[in-house]
Amino acid sequence: MLAIVAPGQGAQTPGFLSPWLEESTFATRLAWLSTVANLDLVHYGTEADAETIRDTAIAQPLLVAAGMLTALELFPSPADGFRRTGVAAGHSVGEITAAGAVGVLSAEQAMVFVRERGKAMAEASALEPTGMSAVLGGDPEEVLAALDNLGLTPANNNGSGQVVAAGSLTMLAKLKENPPAKARIIPLSVAGAFHTQYMLPGKQHLEKLAGAITTHAPRTRLLSNADGQVVQSGDEYLQRLVNQVTLPVRWDLCMQTMTDLGVTGLLELPPAKTLTGIAKRNMKGVELFTLNTPDDLPGAADFVARHSDLEEHHARTTNMPWLMVVSPAKGEFQRADGLADGADLEPGAVIGSVANLRESIQVHAENGGQVTEWLVEPGDLVSPGQPLVRLYPAQEI
Repeated sequence: MLAIVAPGQGAQTPGFLSPWLEESTFATRLAWLSTVANLDLVHYGTEADAETIRDTAIAQPLLVAAGMLTALELFPSPADGFRRTGVAAGHSVGEITAAGAVGVLSAEQAMVFVRERGKAMAEASALEPTGMSAVLGGDPEEVLAALDNLGLTPANNNGSGQVVAAGSLTMLAKLKENPPAKARIIPLSVAGAFHTQYMLPGKQHLEKLAGAITTHAPRTRLLSNADGQVVQSGDEYLQRLVNQVTLPVRWDLCMQTMTDLGVTGLLELPPAKTLTGIAKRNMKGVELFTLNTPDDLPGAADFVARHSDLEEHHARTTNMPWLMVVSPAKGEFQRADGLADGADLEPGAVIGSVANLRESIQVHAENGGQVTEWLVEPGDLVSPGQPLVRLYPAQEI
């Protein structure tokens, strides 16, 4: 199974888009997205220095545009990309890249959303002196306890002994002075405490905009940073994008879901290195590919072909997505009381729950409909994205 992932802020480097501008289709599309974002992404991706593109309001739109457009270079026909990709995910702002790539948002919607996200987070960062530091090594429980004692947030959990702490610069300095046993503290070059309550003004701004955005259901499995769950509703994913501004990134759980799904190959979109580096430590046995320049496209196409499971895709998409309700996570399925074949469900109705050692998750029929066939039995162990029930669409009056 093929996973395609998009990196987050901090992955950008000066000039990383220069090789791509030699591709005429890429150059034309980047000029269009520059217009949509009201930013000269050509300049920022080719000529601007590291300090300039560190600016949150620039870095975020630049990364999303780069990821979506290189995905189009890899899959000139988006339908082919949906057909070959078993699961997609993004780290932090990379979630917007993933949402655009799998059809939840249009490219233009994604660019407007990330433009406003970058600006709002930059403005929120200017309100108080905050930042982020990587905590490498140490006992995980001791690390989390140390952060809690200092009022810091584990804003990114990247697995394998890598947590990113976020909060006030004063508390981050205290953490560096007195780190947990066997842990190293590395201050990060970021503008503020992302994915914490310090970003609440940014979330509030995006909340106002989200109501005007029309979404579509993902065209392949799409994971959420909040909990690593498979999300099948476009509206729900958009709300998660809004909420994630103030919530920690649980990339460790995203990787666990990819492992549960049976991912064999993980391809990272440009600027690629960060997520494949994390996967190397956490997803043993999974083949990795970094797509960084047009010269990498032939190798990427071969990688995609070797890890695509077209039969699995056919089985998953024989029925329209909105006729199926799928499991959001790995666990034991329990059906809601009183639901049998023929039951009529209102939009958003609970069909059951999936429980594992970490949590119990309610499963909803987002669009409603009539139960035509249960595909699992109560007590069955299910995997992320596994179909649970087939529904006949509700008739509109």
